[in-house]
Amino acid sequence: MRRHADTLGVVIALTALWEIASLSVGARSLASPVQSVGTLLRLLGEEEFRGHVGATLHALGYSVVLSMLGGAGLGLVLGAARVAGDVAEPILVSLYALPKVTLYPLVLLIFGLGISAKVAFGAMHGLIPVALIVMAAVRNIKPILLRSARSMRLGSWQTTWTILIPATLPDLLAALRLGFSLSLLGVLIGEMFAAKQGLGFVVTNAVEYDDLPRILAVIILLFAFAIAVNQTLLTLGRMIQPGSSR
Repeated sequence: MRRHADTLGVVIALTALWEIASLSVGARSLASPVQSVGTLLRLLGEEEFRGHVGATLHALGYSVVLSMLGGAGLGLVLGAARVAGDVAEPILVSLYALPKVTLYPLVLLIFGLGISAKVAFGAMHGLIPVALIVMAAVRNIKPILLRSARSMRLGSWQTTWTILIPATLPDLLAALRLGFSLSLLGVLIGEMFAAKQGLGFVVTNAVEYDDLPRILAVIILLFAFAIAVNQTLLTLGRMIQPGSSR
């Protein structure tokens, strides 16, 4: 409850600052929160806008799944194989440090202008951080658990399902939160650069027409969606934390 209250407090404070800024510069320069929410409600009543929302959610869903499956799988393998992990970790960190925007032309060349490019770009943002988090979580598992697995002569798959995944479940949820946020960012950037559908495209189009209320409406929608998902994952994490094997 304390965390939810803190989040609500931050939202109220940001809304108050936004209202003050709108009053200071004028509604034409910065639409007020009430005006922006009204614009959002009007947009949600339009079928075309709902189609853009659906396109973003569609691409985001695939991106998050790829980020989690690929990142968690890679992290489990590299965390269990310490030598391979020591070699791969600086490479992964260096790859993640590359500006992803510079790779987008290559993504377009490989995947074209459809949903595949947005999914790939979103997954590129989320996969490596998820892998690094899971790899660190596996390395921090209590040695007694792994010794128990060896003493019971468990195979690799049995060790993974009965030891590694349960012991790293809180970290997997934390990785899911990060992977979701970064994948959403990647999908939106992909839509802003080369797409004809999605909320990123809506923002780019609104910028061209200097439609600030529409931009702010999309920001409110994305902000509310991100908070809802993150709070849900935080709640799940607290529910399973007491039963963690770590």
